[in-house]
Amino acid sequence: MSDVSSGSGKVVVNRAMSLDGFIAGPGHEMDWIFEYLTADTFPEVMAATGAMLVGRGTYEVAKRMADRDTAYDGGPQFVLTHAPPDEPDPTVTFLTCGIEEAVATARGAAGGKNLEILGADVAAQCLRRGLVDEILVYVLPVLLGDGVRFSPPTLGRIDLEPFSTTRSGAVTMLRFRVRKHPAVPAGRE
Repeated sequence: MSDVSSGSGKVVVNRAMSLDGFIAGPGHEMDWIFEYLTADTFPEVMAATGAMLVGRGTYEVAKRMADRDTAYDGGPQFVLTHAPPDEPDPTVTFLTCGIEEAVATARGAAGGKNLEILGADVAAQCLRRGLVDEILVYVLPVLLGDGVRFSPPTLGRIDLEPFSTTRSGAVTMLRFRVRKHPAVPAGRE
């Protein structure tokens, strides 16, 4: 297992969420997020981010939305997947390793800044293994009624410590430290 504690940056799960707890709408739609949230809403978050580790599903949704002005410079992007696409994407690095190695690789590329985790499955894997330092949630003023929940029901309990609440326009950003407990051994998720 790789050492994921190297570097001074934190591992941060970053989520935009509807008030009723969805991070994506039906059909994994995420367009509603950009009605409220842009890279300019909380520029300090982007400035603190050195790299991003993204799940394959989130990567595919972002590709579908490429024609929208959703630019976010979070540094090098890594996509964790079981099967990289046939067509290479020069803007990302596809990783097929385990979650610990993926976090260590992306964290190493973050240059001492934070590693941002995007994607429901990748975030849940990181949380299960005790790899996450903080969770950042942008609560948006919308009720979606259905979609992808903030976390899967199989995640289990994760204890958090709130440490910051900030509002920008209609968006409220909540920040939590993850209370560290022993990691779940691989294969016992």
